[in-house]
Amino acid sequence: MSSAKRPYRLIISGGGTGGHVYPAIAIANSFTERFQDAEVLFVGAQGKMEMQKVPEAGYEIEGLWISGLQRRLTLDNLSFPLKLLSSLRRSRQIVKRFKPDAVVGVGGYASGPLLKSATRKNIPAVLQEQNSYAGLTNKILAKKASKICVAYPNMDQFFPADKVVMTGNPVRKDIVDLKGKKEIGIKHFGLDENKPTLLVIGGSLGARTLNDSLIAGIEKLVEAGVQVIWQCGRFYFEEMKTKLGAISNSQGIHLMEFVREMDLAYAAADVVISRAGALSVSELSIAQKPTIFVPSPNVAEDHQTKNAKALVDNAAAELVKDVEAREVLIDRAIQLINNQALQKDLSENIKALAKPNAAEEIVDEIVKLIA
Repeated sequence: MSSAKRPYRLIISGGGTGGHVYPAIAIANSFTERFQDAEVLFVGAQGKMEMQKVPEAGYEIEGLWISGLQRRLTLDNLSFPLKLLSSLRRSRQIVKRFKPDAVVGVGGYASGPLLKSATRKNIPAVLQEQNSYAGLTNKILAKKASKICVAYPNMDQFFPADKVVMTGNPVRKDIVDLKGKKEIGIKHFGLDENKPTLLVIGGSLGARTLNDSLIAGIEKLVEAGVQVIWQCGRFYFEEMKTKLGAISNSQGIHLMEFVREMDLAYAAADVVISRAGALSVSELSIAQKPTIFVPSPNVAEDHQTKNAKALVDNAAAELVKDVEAREVLIDRAIQLINNQALQKDLSENIKALAKPNAAEEIVDEIVKLIA
């Protein structure tokens, strides 16, 4: 076995959004837990969030000069061929120097050049596709990949069926087990244990539609005795703070730029309103939370709607369209908060779709290729 000669070496590449970066870190954590002397190197895109989040998680990362093609004519598009050539050259250098036993692509711009360079040297490659609609980079790389780990059924419409393995999306370990955390969460956020709690999350940058919907319906929530943990995102924090005005924590509305302790927020929440990014869907499935998804319309191939519908079609979540949210979202949330039976059904059905061991199963696939 090669680990007897030297520690395993793994390159994980991709990023751009939390939906790519956090699963990548979860895979790295699982790999290094199993092989404590393993060396893991990340390769990301310069200027993207992975360049900050990966070192914070304790891993080395190298950045490529790469970005995606815009749908309109821009200066970035004109420089794309140059960026691609630069990234391919840099990727070849990284692969030659690091000598990985395997590479993992999690989607995002950087994974293309890195995995292309690795597969040319016959290094085993594993793709991790988070969404129900495959990303362009992963579709291009699928032909040369050894295995493709997915989170939704019927992904053989995008990938060779013999390579597809249903693992689910990796999430942080603190979310896998929320037992005993409800009381801690209530205390941490300064909540009233006798009132129902609504958690609103629009991603780290926030979501305009969710924020506007909350402002439009805030008085209804206060009148209904519902308290709110509201992650509005850093772009919107000052604006939402001003719009809330006199309505504050004393009335149970807890406005936050960003929620770091997501495990405690999930544990404290009775009902969740969320965008339908792949990572959010996976976390909410594992947390077993009754959820109203409001898919973002501003994503490629409308994949958030497809992510949400995979649950809605199994009676595991509710869906409100982005264009309807300002008028109906808060009313729907209050109805769900007042319907204990529906909450119970949604929790049980979403739990059935959860894949809490996704990171370990992806590592299993990597080990099969290198052991």
